[in-house]
Amino acid sequence: MSRRTDIFLTSLAPAIWGSTYLVTTETLPEGYPVTLAALRALPAGLFLLAFTRCLPPRAWLGRTFVLGSFNFALFWVLLFVAAYRLPGGVAATLGSLQAMMVIFMARGWLGTPIRAGAVAAAAVGALGVALLVIGPEAALDPIGIAAGLGGAASMAAGTVLSRKWQPPVSALSFTAWQLTAGGLVLLPLALAIEPPLPPLTATNLAGLIWLGLIGAAATYALWFRGVARIEPGAVAMLGMMSPMTAVFLGWVVLGQSLSPLQGLGAVIVLASVWAGQHATRTMPAPSPIRAPLRG
Repeated sequence: MSRRTDIFLTSLAPAIWGSTYLVTTETLPEGYPVTLAALRALPAGLFLLAFTRCLPPRAWLGRTFVLGSFNFALFWVLLFVAAYRLPGGVAATLGSLQAMMVIFMARGWLGTPIRAGAVAAAAVGALGVALLVIGPEAALDPIGIAAGLGGAASMAAGTVLSRKWQPPVSALSFTAWQLTAGGLVLLPLALAIEPPLPPLTATNLAGLIWLGLIGAAATYALWFRGVARIEPGAVAMLGMMSPMTAVFLGWVVLGQSLSPLQGLGAVIVLASVWAGQHATRTMPAPSPIRAPLRG
């Protein structure tokens, strides 16, 4: 399959993730970030485990829980906190810094060279996201900012380590392992620190089903497939498609207006995503560590 096809399929994941902010704020009860993250991860992971019938062997349990914690448990909790405490534009801009973080983490963990073009594309892309989504009413809540930066760092670490640790199983099975592990980390934490959820409405359930089956199970399988095939920096740049979708949905669903400045931001984001792919296109990808399935 061509690299162009791999990029397109991988980009579908962050494009769909762009619906997370809208679904979270419009369909889910506020004030239960850990519980909602657990309900998003664990049922989806168990569903995929039942579908793939592939359990992680003992030798992979440690790595699976590390990846599940970075990609899901920690990332989603911080994402929910940021979504509730910050305007969506501020949260999205902080999340876009993930691309820059991946470039430097990949240097340390994978030995990937840091290329000026990739760094420039990530920086310009973050600027484009800021123009696209930050309005004059943007508030800078310290806890929300910390959560946004922590979530970006967590996802960046999970992306790079998912490239470094590649089990000889399908992307769907790899996703099932990580979702289940992340959910198992979150479940006792939710029971310990948060009050019980109120009775869920049909709208709440619809939001959780969308975030779990589509926004987690399906999209992360595409994401991890791309992580295994495309350079980490190029994959991370595709994450900037998420705020693009968020703004589009706000315009279509919520009737929000789009200013010329936001239009300029959208053009900058798309150009930076293209430049990020071009900057890494000729760079040979490092070989991931494919540990055998023993145990």
